Amino acid sequence: MPSWYEGRRPITLAILAMGGEGGGVLADWIVEVAERADYHAQTTSVPGVAQRTGATVYYVELFPPSPHAAGEGRSEPVLSVFPTPGEVDIVVASELMEAGRAVQRGFSTPDRTTLISSTHRVYSIHERMALGDGRVDSDALLDTARRGAATLIAADFMVIAEEARSVISAALFGALAGSGALPFTREQFEQPIRDFGKGVEQSLRAFAGGFDTAQQTLDARPSASAPVDLQLIPRPLSAEEKKQREEKRRNDIAATDPGSLVGPKLRPLAEDVKALPAAARSMILHGLVRTAVYQNLDYARLYLDRVGKFAVADPEADGAARLTVEAARHLALWMCYQDTIQVAQQKIRQHRMARIREEARAQPGQLIQVREYLHPQIDEITDTLPAGLGGALRHSKAFGRIVRAMTHKGMTVNTSSITGYTALTVMARARPLRPRSLRFVREQAAIEQWMGIALAAAPGDADLAREIVECQRVLKGYGATYEHGNDSFDKLMTAAHEIACHPEPAARLARLREAALADEDGHTLAAALGRSA
Repeated sequence: MPSWYEGRRPITLAILAMGGEGGGVLADWIVEVAERADYHAQTTSVPGVAQRTGATVYYVELFPPSPHAAGEGRSEPVLSVFPTPGEVDIVVASELMEAGRAVQRGFSTPDRTTLISSTHRVYSIHERMALGDGRVDSDALLDTARRGAATLIAADFMVIAEEARSVISAALFGALAGSGALPFTREQFEQPIRDFGKGVEQSLRAFAGGFDTAQQTLDARPSASAPVDLQLIPRPLSAEEKKQREEKRRNDIAATDPGSLVGPKLRPLAEDVKALPAAARSMILHGLVRTAVYQNLDYARLYLDRVGKFAVADPEADGAARLTVEAARHLALWMCYQDTIQVAQQKIRQHRMARIREEARAQPGQLIQVREYLHPQIDEITDTLPAGLGGALRHSKAFGRIVRAMTHKGMTVNTSSITGYTALTVMARARPLRPRSLRFVREQAAIEQWMGIALAAAPGDADLAREIVECQRVLKGYGATYEHGNDSFDKLMTAAHEIACHPEPAARLARLREAALADEDGHTLAAALGRSA
């Protein structure tokens, strides 16, 4: 227990968890441990819809057995039903954003609180809805948690739980036990899990993983007499750091043996990558694989030819090759736009079906059903048809009425059934027909026009050319979002022409692009264009 605790007040504990994570079970386990040790215990919960599936605050107060003799003072303490900022001893957060919220709301404070948090992320609605990269920086959240707690125990407890085939509440319960923040033994903590009677072995494995992780974190802390160094508190690599390390590894391989990173059919094309800037080779190889899987080898060759044009115009070809890197990234994204064929192809991948079985924890021979909820619009249907036919039907009122009558309530397709899987397979195998489709013709023309604008700017201003390339980021989504993105993209390309003769055109275009990504309806971009005029 903390040195300041003398038993004259309850031990206060807040659990911040999302729906389905077992926060209520975790609170009940804590109460059961305390009551068996003759503590007075109380738990309450306040559900919320702050983010994702709804974050709930479970609040627990534990009061030790009274030292007074019978008849002296109150027989039972008066306990609170909600955490008071600045007065919470222990906070358990099921996800890193919840840890940040605990600090923001004053539940976790550096003078008192032991903060136990999983470092994985479940992105909030606002993060997912952002047109650009709306993710909150995980490193910033972790740093906030470090500074906002007296003791921080942070690890990916979701991975620990998944490896044990259990739920995160069991791993967090183990971390709480291993933290030493409560005056109970490990055996006392484990008993409620054994009595629970469901998934006991798996829960105990998750508990042990959380317990050991907490102990290792505490062992790695600096001594009380040593100056506090936040960097000494271990933390797992963030997803971005893992990605950067993997990218560096692939870059190192791509610089010497690009053929080893692709399949046999792509190796001749991969050899051609050696002639392109070394700094861009890993990104190019990613794009090469993506375009080949999306369409075929000829499409991958077209991708390579397009990237090569940027490499020729790149003034940093022998160094960072920033223009080539960004062109390789955004060309691959645009050339592999999502259409009905691509959606069907993704739905029936063997890897996806295997992953679903694993996530559902299906046993060998056990049947599962996978249902897809689809809502195709008229544009998505006509875009898949041959260009001439699709263009005619796109403006046909009669065809529009037929489509709306058939799809206005959406469609449910059972991918695991013979009929559903066959329907999606037929759609996926229409891939050879894609180059004749209305969408393909339109997208390829737009790509060539975009490339022409960027390549024309490159000789005089490579930074502006790179910003033009990055404007592809506004093209995403489907339906109204797709239409708004196209409209914003056209405005950005027009602005790129107009600001080329102004001071710092690259910086201006970057600001306009961020304005385009700020909202879906284009109001921020319109305002920014008005100021830029």
